[in-house]
Amino acid sequence: MRKILLAPCVMILTFAAFANAARADDDAGSHLPLPRFAALRSAEVNMRTGPGTRYPIEWVYTRRGLPVEVIAEYDVWRRVRDSEGAEGWINRIELTGKRAAIVTGDAPTAPPPAPGTADSNANATTPASAPPTKDLHDDADDSSAVVAHVQAGAIGDLISCAPVWCKLKFGDVKGYMRKSDLWGAYPDEKFD
Repeated sequence: MRKILLAPCVMILTFAAFANAARADDDAGSHLPLPRFAALRSAEVNMRTGPGTRYPIEWVYTRRGLPVEVIAEYDVWRRVRDSEGAEGWINRIELTGKRAAIVTGDAPTAPPPAPGTADSNANATTPASAPPTKDLHDDADDSSAVVAHVQAGAIGDLISCAPVWCKLKFGDVKGYMRKSDLWGAYPDEKFD
């Protein structure tokens, strides 16, 4: 009778020990290198001013897959930086290790109105034309065919990176883009 009762107790204690070890590991952080890139898992993610729900929400991100840089960890919270330099805390469940990159580029500025025209005295600025684009190439070479022109701000899945070029996927289109035209990979980072 003791053996029958002892077996379930041992199993429960073993399970509790593993659960506590896993929780202790989680509390200590991920043990992944810092800084590193990650992406937002959901279409709505809160960035807080501190590592906990008691801290106010500073930003609400609404772009699933948006790349962020993890720069610190505290318990289940990750301090992140976005492509525009905003920093705050996001719960780790809202992040994924799947790599993504955002195409960089400044919006073109409209030329100033000609002196003496009616628009030269206006206080409002003329809206810029279409956002700038970057070329997505068939191969990691400027002379290779351009498979798409990708607008600044577009988010693509980051497949691999070499010293100068990264392979990305935007929807159904795959190609190579210069690393300098992206945010989501370090200049010296290489991976497959």
